[in-house]
Amino acid sequence: MKPRRCPRTPAGGHTPPDPAGTLAPLSGLPTRKAARDLLDATLEQRKPLEDALEHLSKRLDPRDRAAAHRIAAMVLRRLSSIDEVLAPFLRKEPPPPARHALRIGAAELLLLDTPPHAAVATAVALAPKAFAGLVNAVLRKVATEGAAVLEGLDAARLDTPQWLWSAWHAAYGPAVRAMAEAHHGPAPLDLTPAPGAAPPEGAEVLPTGSWRFAAGTRVTDLPGFAEGRFWVQDAAAALPALLLAPRPGERIADLCAAPGGKTAQLAAAGAEVTAVERDANRVARLAENLARLRLPVEIVRADAATWTPAASFDAILLDAPCTATGTIRRHPDVAHAKRPRDVQAAAEAQARLLKAAGGMLKPGGRIIFATCSLQPEEGEAHLGRAGALGLVHDPIGPGELPGLPEAITPQGCLRTRPDFWGERGGMDGFFAARFRKAG
Repeated sequence: MKPRRCPRTPAGGHTPPDPAGTLAPLSGLPTRKAARDLLDATLEQRKPLEDALEHLSKRLDPRDRAAAHRIAAMVLRRLSSIDEVLAPFLRKEPPPPARHALRIGAAELLLLDTPPHAAVATAVALAPKAFAGLVNAVLRKVATEGAAVLEGLDAARLDTPQWLWSAWHAAYGPAVRAMAEAHHGPAPLDLTPAPGAAPPEGAEVLPTGSWRFAAGTRVTDLPGFAEGRFWVQDAAAALPALLLAPRPGERIADLCAAPGGKTAQLAAAGAEVTAVERDANRVARLAENLARLRLPVEIVRADAATWTPAASFDAILLDAPCTATGTIRRHPDVAHAKRPRDVQAAAEAQARLLKAAGGMLKPGGRIIFATCSLQPEEGEAHLGRAGALGLVHDPIGPGELPGLPEAITPQGCLRTRPDFWGERGGMDGFFAARFRKAG
């Protein structure tokens, strides 16, 4: 990875001419302010982007909220590349409010096809007054010279934190580059259908049964949303429940269940599902999602690591909390929020949850352990711990995942990566292993 150069501050400049027909640029200022607030929350306060989005002003129109998210997400995806483009035009590093205005302006100029005058004018208005001239001058340079600078960068490596690149290279070899490149663009919208539902117009039906729409599709605009005919769930996230193969009448626990996509899959198959979630806000979201889908599920607010059910379960799905490095294409803030120490802490918590889940299972019962992480410590490493818990590995066969045999490892585990189905828009990175309880 190229070292990030210390930014330098320029002398003055002037605003580029207004192209004929450009709409009044300051009409989009509230959207850019919201995007700046999202960047401040994620990069300065280290809050999750999803949480920051929920706390945006309720007065902001839903489409403006979506636009703000689109801008902030692009900045987060290409943060190091954007900073590298800005660096030659700066003498010293500006304070965060001005820096975020520059990043937003550069992203709009180089990556989001915003008309130059609109991108520059809104970024200038966004910056603190003392830095308006700086932002104006720098973005004028970016408008004319930035594309050439951007093209000359090794963006895949530059936009991937060094520790992640090293870990992924050790685990996946040369595929690390395709994985990193898959994080550069917005993810498509994937839906899991309710049994018997017909796909809306424009859906691509994936081999594993998910429906896919282009990035930016508003799920609430699709016919059938209000009636509960489908729910949002990445195609990879839908696989663990498929591999558990729930049967009607079985008692199944979904541990760490929110937001409820996997819970819905289990209930829709006819199982008697108990969904366990410890966070009150996530419980509320889980209940809201299941109510829209009209699926009968028992919801229990509890820590799955210490909860004791009244009776053992036939099967358990444990989608354990993790570093979520497999979801960077959808949650680009993860790349900036996580550190190597987080991987070990997550793996230890997962081991405790797997032990607890094994104690809830009937003899001969089955369990799917899953994480949305690309780190082997949070996936394959757990195979060696299962035996001491009385769990026997039940390998997954390639025929169980139509159209995705490359996702089955030689050990018989599920391992998806963001570069899989690249021609279709990719998928999240997931690990899953299936076990049966001895007895």
